[in-house]
Amino acid sequence: MTPMEKLEILTDAAKYDAACTSSGIDRKSGPGGIGNSTACGICHSFAADGRCISLLKVLFSNACIYDCEYCLNRRSNQTRRASFTPRELAELTIGFYRRNYIEGLFLSSGVIKNPDYTCEQLIETLRILREEYRFGGYIHAKAIPGADPLLLSRLGTLADRMSVNIELPSEASLHRLAPEKSRDSILRPMGLISGKIRENSTELVRYRHAPRFSPAGQSTQMIIGATPETDWQILRLTESLYQKYSLKRVFFSAYVPVNSTALLPPSNTKPPLLREHRLYQADWLLRFYGFSARELLDEEHPDFNPLIDPKCNWAIHHMEQFPVEINRAEYEMLLRVPGIGVKSARAILTARRSTALDFGDLKKLGVVLKRAQYFITCRGKALRGLYVTPDTALRNLITEQGRALLPGEQMEQLSFFDTPSLLDAKKAATLLPA
Repeated sequence: MTPMEKLEILTDAAKYDAACTSSGIDRKSGPGGIGNSTACGICHSFAADGRCISLLKVLFSNACIYDCEYCLNRRSNQTRRASFTPRELAELTIGFYRRNYIEGLFLSSGVIKNPDYTCEQLIETLRILREEYRFGGYIHAKAIPGADPLLLSRLGTLADRMSVNIELPSEASLHRLAPEKSRDSILRPMGLISGKIRENSTELVRYRHAPRFSPAGQSTQMIIGATPETDWQILRLTESLYQKYSLKRVFFSAYVPVNSTALLPPSNTKPPLLREHRLYQADWLLRFYGFSARELLDEEHPDFNPLIDPKCNWAIHHMEQFPVEINRAEYEMLLRVPGIGVKSARAILTARRSTALDFGDLKKLGVVLKRAQYFITCRGKALRGLYVTPDTALRNLITEQGRALLPGEQMEQLSFFDTPSLLDAKKAATLLPA
């Protein structure tokens, strides 16, 4: 099999890995080196000259010793198998970089023979790129659970970002769908990477030229919709991972049926893309807006509402905290207003030092007044002509995805007081057409 034939198989096998994102690191290659990393983004972003900047997203091998029910590359699947050699993959990466096809590499693998052997192959691939080709571009490497800590440490010195897929939201689901894996075997390398990153940050303060360990941090990914966990369980796990392991990102991957088995949803099940979207919105609130998981969901209301985004949902159910006076509110409270983001909140703080802001000023500062108008005042007054009731706020805050779910007549009849709690997606779903 030629390297290009292998590439066709192994790039297709990698398409379900969602943790492919911006680099988060700036690094220029040294004299005689090749490639660089840019913090503003690698994958799914555009350079100033209009070029789409992307990563080569590939598996080292799709052969695997495990038989996970949800995985396309499981041992028992009858599929074409291929494996690179470290030099083949390194040369392909450099060849694509020189042709300006890619800016970096996203590398994962099935587990060949055993975790240690697989990790050694990844290390050798990255060693060739870094030391022989002196490649300075961005590299994201997936750590192999169960590999020796010394091997994972070496992998971290060659990669810009590392990640360990947590796979499923609970240990019970992992045991049912991937009995050869354990939660401990996944969390152990996650803890190792987190500890190494902390140690390295101290070393870099003391020794300027100390080797850098995974300078862009670590991330993880979990599959959503293959198992019965609620959004509340998923969000609590997400919050815990951020707090305990200082992750840069938790990625949510809507389950796509690739295997037919009684333990998984039917093969005609559509991926829960709206649910994935709501989880990403909530994840953003956890990381940048100061929310906690318990503010967004609880045991009585365990799932996100499909009609309205989590921030608007929270605001409508906490109207006692509104309206907020734009010219006096603290930064933390501004962030809780729908339609006001991190950048616009900071812009408000800066602008109001020199003048009292009105609604026209807010629009110029990037505030989305369509959402914010129901929750703010400027100079002590609400927007002229605006009549605020929970019903009008609810109807106007329903997202485009939510509007697609409701016929026009149901939208007009939708009432905040006559409908079940908007915190409960299962109840809200009763509003939707059959």
